[in-house]
Amino acid sequence: MVLALKLTLTPAVMIGATLAGRRWGGAISGWLIGLPLTSGPLVFLLTLEHGRHFAARTAVGSLSGAIAEAAFCVGYALGGRLPLVWATLGFAAAAAAVHAAPLALLLGLVPVALVLALLVLPPFPARTETSVRAPRWDLPARAVVATGVVLILTASATTIGARLTGLLAVYPLYSAVLAAFAHRLEGRAAAVGLLRGLLVGLFSFTAFYSVLGLVLPRIGTAGAFASAIAAALIVQAATLGRIRRRPASLSERDRPPAAPSSPLPAAPPR
Repeated sequence: MVLALKLTLTPAVMIGATLAGRRWGGAISGWLIGLPLTSGPLVFLLTLEHGRHFAARTAVGSLSGAIAEAAFCVGYALGGRLPLVWATLGFAAAAAAVHAAPLALLLGLVPVALVLALLVLPPFPARTETSVRAPRWDLPARAVVATGVVLILTASATTIGARLTGLLAVYPLYSAVLAAFAHRLEGRAAAVGLLRGLLVGLFSFTAFYSVLGLVLPRIGTAGAFASAIAAALIVQAATLGRIRRRPASLSERDRPPAAPSSPLPAAPPR
């Protein structure tokens, strides 16, 4: 059963998130990737394989990883000609700084880090009416990579430890790929807009792992994950309005307003 979950659940959620992001744009794609779409199934599998207490420690590691993801976004936005390199260095530095932070500290530190990162990043770019068609190999490659990451991390969990497993599970691999692709084809603003969407989506990620880290050692697996998923969905719904209030496209803003129609007939010439 566990192997079946590894081979079906992980690629399914990744494909679904990718298709939804293609339908509604880069910022929505980043916002969706902010959900624990891959790390959440990983922690669930670790619960089945290693028990609730091990998985709870992994959840705390994933929560600290949200700070590292915020540093990743800031590093990309300020990274000049090597944005992905600086983003990865920012992730590594922040991960090392908060790796051993207790859950009580992280509950307050993570939201502050996300807010500060949003203040540093430029605002959402204007919506555009055109989209870039992804190559055919893009979707199956994401599914294969996602499944491979889950298989490797779950196989090595007992070797590298619960906290490090949770931390490595939240490296924004898919956001990095999406941002680099958008940067190359649509420009820097599109890539940063995607990462800003990721930061907004990370608030639901934070809610998921905060609840999971608090209740998983105390109640059953089903109740803990149900509570965490409910918290994440509530926060995700609350942040949807922030994503939808992006500025209109330039063509829409620059279009001159239509002349108001008058209900009275035009006067005859004299």
